[in-house]
Amino acid sequence: MKTRALGLLAGAVIDAALGDPQRWHPVAGFGRAAGALERAMWRPSRVAGAAYTCLCVGSAVTLGRLVAGRPRSMRRAAATGAATWAVLGARSLGAEALRIDRALAGGDLAAARALVPRLCGRDPESLDEAGIIRATVESVAENTSDAVVAPLVWGALAGPAGLLGYRAVNTLDAMVGHRSERHRAFGWASARLDDVANFVPARLTGLLTAAAAPLVGGSGAVALRVMRSDGGRHPSPNSGRCEAAFAGALGVRLGGTNTYSTRSDDVRVEHRPHLGTGRIPVREDIARAVRLQRLVTAATVVLAAATAVVTERVRTNAPDSERVSA
Repeated sequence: MKTRALGLLAGAVIDAALGDPQRWHPVAGFGRAAGALERAMWRPSRVAGAAYTCLCVGSAVTLGRLVAGRPRSMRRAAATGAATWAVLGARSLGAEALRIDRALAGGDLAAARALVPRLCGRDPESLDEAGIIRATVESVAENTSDAVVAPLVWGALAGPAGLLGYRAVNTLDAMVGHRSERHRAFGWASARLDDVANFVPARLTGLLTAAAAPLVGGSGAVALRVMRSDGGRHPSPNSGRCEAAFAGALGVRLGGTNTYSTRSDDVRVEHRPHLGTGRIPVREDIARAVRLQRLVTAATVVLAAATAVVTERVRTNAPDSERVSA
C-alpha cells in the first residue's frame, strides 16, 4: 500500500468514527490567524487581497510539505492521515443535517433555526420549515464537494500540502470571498482561487451523485440531466453543479429566495434560479440527502486512494530530475 493512499484511507476512517476534533481544531486555528492577518493587511485593493491570499495559502502548503517527511515513509502516511482527518468534514456534515431533521421531526422550529448557522450563512429567522429543509439539503449538496470530495482530490494529487492548501483556500473564501462591501476588492483573489480549486471536484461530485442516485430512490439519468441543464444557472460556477445533481437525484426542486445576515448586521437577499423540476423538498429528503452524501463520500475515498497509488507509482518510476516531492 502506498503511503499517501494509506494516509487518506486512515484519515477518512478516523473522520467517519470521530468526526471533527471537538477542541483545538486546526482549521479553526487557521481561521483565527487568517482573521488577525486580514485586519492587519486589509485595504480596498485586489493587489492587497492577492498578497493576503498568497501568504495564507502559501503558509498552509509549506506546512504540509514540512510535516510530510520522506516519500514512502510511515511519517508521510501518518501526516497524510492526520491532515485528512483535520480537513475532512464528512461525518460532521451529515450529523449537523440530521440534528436539524430531528428538531423538525419533534416540531421544534426554534431549535431547528438555531442549528441552521452551523451549516450555512442564511438568516435563520427568515426561514419557515420549508425554508429550513431547502437550506439543509442545499448545504449538504454544496458541502459534499467543499468538505469531502475536493479535499480528497487534492490530497490524492499532492498529499498533506494539497490537503492543507485546499482547506486554506476554502476557508479564505468563506471569510473574505463573499461580496460584502468590505471584501468586494480585497476578497476577489480568494474567491477566484476557490473557484479554480473546486472546478473539477464539483463536477466529480455531480457525476458520483448521479451514480449513487438509484440507491436513494432516484435516477442517475435525471441527476445528470438537471446538472447539465440547470447547474450553470447558479451564481456559483461550482456549487450549482452539486446542488443541481442532488436536486435531480432526489427528485426535488431547489433554489429560490435566500436571505443572508452578515457580521455587520446587514441583510442581503438573493433570488436564486430553480434547480430541477421536481416537488418541493420535505423533511424526509434531509435523511435522503445525507445518505447520498455518505455514498458519494465512500466512492470518493476509494477513488482518491486509487489515484494516490497511481500518482505515487508514476513519481517513483520517473527519472530523478523529474521527481517533485509532494
